[in-house]
Amino acid sequence: MHRVLHSAQSGERVVLRGGILVDGTGAPRRAADVELDGDRISRILEPGAPSDAADDDVSGAIVAPGFIDMHAHSDLAVLADPAHAAKLEQGVTLEVLAQDGLGYAPVDDRGMRTMRERLAAFNGSPDLDFTWRSVADYLARIDRGAPLNVAVLVPHGTVRQAVMGDRAAPATPAELAGMRELVDQGMRDGAVGLSAGLSYTPAAFATDDELVALLEPVRDHGGFYAPHHRNYGTHAMESYASCIAIAEAAGVALHLAHCHLNFPVNRGRAPELLALIDAAIDRGVDVTLDAYPYSRSATSLVSLLPSAAAVDGPAGVLRRLEDPAASEELRRAVEQTGSDGNHGVPADWEAISISSVVAPGNAGAVGMPVAAWARARGVTAWRAVVELLVADDLATGCVLDVGDEHNMRAIMRHSAHTVGSDGILVGAHPHPREWGTFPRFLGAYARDEGLMTLEDAVHHLTGRPARRLGLRDRGIVRAGGFADLVVFDAERVGSPATYEDPRRRPEGIRQVRVNGVRVVEGGRRNAAIAGRAVRGAESLR
Repeated sequence: MHRVLHSAQSGERVVLRGGILVDGTGAPRRAADVELDGDRISRILEPGAPSDAADDDVSGAIVAPGFIDMHAHSDLAVLADPAHAAKLEQGVTLEVLAQDGLGYAPVDDRGMRTMRERLAAFNGSPDLDFTWRSVADYLARIDRGAPLNVAVLVPHGTVRQAVMGDRAAPATPAELAGMRELVDQGMRDGAVGLSAGLSYTPAAFATDDELVALLEPVRDHGGFYAPHHRNYGTHAMESYASCIAIAEAAGVALHLAHCHLNFPVNRGRAPELLALIDAAIDRGVDVTLDAYPYSRSATSLVSLLPSAAAVDGPAGVLRRLEDPAASEELRRAVEQTGSDGNHGVPADWEAISISSVVAPGNAGAVGMPVAAWARARGVTAWRAVVELLVADDLATGCVLDVGDEHNMRAIMRHSAHTVGSDGILVGAHPHPREWGTFPRFLGAYARDEGLMTLEDAVHHLTGRPARRLGLRDRGIVRAGGFADLVVFDAERVGSPATYEDPRRRPEGIRQVRVNGVRVVEGGRRNAAIAGRAVRGAESLR
């Protein structure tokens, strides 16, 4: 595929004729023609108004801004897979990467090796040179050729690991100063904010005061805080309140990552969470959130273990799993007490399915609940987990059926909501959200269930996330803005992707343009490469 794709530096001079414009602001749809000149929108025309540009007939279709994925795990895919059809065929033209406090910059040589090991279950191990080290280096790689536009966050866990390793201790003043310097440089390099993964090692060992201190340079550069907070289960509400308190203390905008209320303990609690968010907004805290339109989640299997198991890195986790006494201690935490990795809730192995493996001998587990795989192997569920993790060097992926549809619908209706796929591309049986999030939101929820109007739904996907990113020239169809556009059929748009068959193409997406270049035609990815880095400094222009 890499050989047939080609770089396209500028788009056509063309008019999209006969479409219905939904411009990303939430304003009512209207008939309009959209004139493009290279990578920009030159004019919004009355239907049939004269232009000397070529015509592109999109009669009867919706013309909208390209969709913005506010929470994506395509950090390596945008470099290793020039097609990146899973996202582009949905209409996504911009992804925000380095989520959950975990990313590949800023690092040194040792840090890059550690991050590649730690993130293998999320991003795989593609054949790349991995020569970048800073945020600036990574964004420069994007500018050399990427399938879509990319913005990045400074990942707090990566920063902490660079300065402190995996040590389970508060930062000393000198260590805090070192981390602040890395965060500040990352923001200067073009990051749009700071992400945190507070249920993952080593970020789980950080104090709230550490986070407030590291957010000061983020605030100074106009960025935002995007936390994966400490507990989405037994202490979810307290964890959301803590995120708000940290952002409020730092004086920084807050974007709540994958804002869901999962597990039976939180059923029906969405109104409580939304009241907490509304109260913060009323106090002047700038809060947005993202959520995907699926009740199941996905992560790495190793992340369900207690964070203390990883105090000396991946090698330490493997030693503990293979030591009988230490492994039994981990089992009790995961299955009986409820580990912090599983948000205080005892693991239900019937509800946790294997999505990806590395070792060929584990291939039969893919798509099966852990409990079913254990029965097939004639071992306990815990023994099956240990065997999977050891054979895969901890890179096993899983899907968890722990969500609540009523909570999800209530959160998606909120005026602070944006959409993030949280999608993981790797594995033989991944979560369908990587292929279906955006058309599913528009089709199954906005249109079929009447969750919101089409205009409001598009605003959730475009104008609102662009405002959070500080982008004045993306996310809205207007003269002078970048020509990131998606053309779709309002009555057909949707996703047939399922948990059983997750890689099915979306329906109803006619055309996608990135920086004016047509990259999807007739619902299929073509050969053009038109993405570029979107730097935080762009928000200050």
